[in-house]
Amino acid sequence: MTLKVAILGASGYAGGELIRLVDDHPEMEIAYLGAHSRAGSRLADVHPHLGGGARRLEPIRSDLPDDVDIAFLALPHGSSWEPAHLLAEACVAVFDLGSDYRMDTPERYEAAYGSPHPLPAELAAWRYGLPELFGDTLPGARRVAVPGCYPTSALLGLAPLLSAGLISGPIVVDSMSGVTGAGRGLRADLHYGAVDESVRAYGVTTHRHRPEIEMGLEAVIGAPVPVQFTPHLIPMQRGILSTCSATLTRAGSIDPVLRDAYGKAAFVDVIDVPPQTRWVVGSNRALIHAAEDDPTGRAIITVAIDNLVKGAAGQAIQCANIALGLPETAGLTAVGWLP
Repeated sequence: MTLKVAILGASGYAGGELIRLVDDHPEMEIAYLGAHSRAGSRLADVHPHLGGGARRLEPIRSDLPDDVDIAFLALPHGSSWEPAHLLAEACVAVFDLGSDYRMDTPERYEAAYGSPHPLPAELAAWRYGLPELFGDTLPGARRVAVPGCYPTSALLGLAPLLSAGLISGPIVVDSMSGVTGAGRGLRADLHYGAVDESVRAYGVTTHRHRPEIEMGLEAVIGAPVPVQFTPHLIPMQRGILSTCSATLTRAGSIDPVLRDAYGKAAFVDVIDVPPQTRWVVGSNRALIHAAEDDPTGRAIITVAIDNLVKGAAGQAIQCANIALGLPETAGLTAVGWLP
């Protein structure tokens, strides 16, 4: 039976990727496309690169057609908590690409976002959808919070090593992202003249993905793990490269542990050279490289993902596949494109 899909936030970059991937999914079919300011537009007016351009974008709503089985929400922070809750209560399987349900406690949410969660009692009902680390919690799940793009890259590189006791803090994560990570809204600091031929750090010591990374690592080892996280905006369209470093507790073992951890993973590969973002663009693949720096006794782990696929839309579909009993790889590819 084909599953009917609603995509809310269809006019954004992640929404466009969801449309592209669902259109190619063998078990899913788009039944509703919702957008805020672009409601009433044809799909071709918003995403001219996609097929089915005559389809219309409708308003964002929580009372979707009765035949909708799955809702993917690609809405800005603070915009998904209500429709996600109402849709889940209406027995729709909800996969939220936004940040409204990612944190596991009201206290952690308020520390990350600076205000109380509007439905704090609901946080415990949501699963954190990083399949390679927490996939055993996803089968049958009806409320899944898809991780942020930066946390996805950092957690994939660090979690197996922390779990094996091979690294310890302090942990440093320096990440670089293309401009699509900031969304499609018009902002002066994202204009071409503001980003071309320049690199800048932002959210230094305050970025909301830092507590999310710490939450994910704590879930893996059962103890708090402080992280120093610094994101950087670089002049490219898409992709994330995260360089993570931590103190080695035992030399000569980190690469084998990573390879063993992801030996059966469909979308994670441990490779022999530091990865480049161009190698993962358009794919749901994560590439990881590990090195040991003898003079400092530190491990250096480099991870590359496409922020719009493994960092957003692709990961959401991967979670939906697992939750709904479909093949994990359905509708997804581990093959990127070059040049």
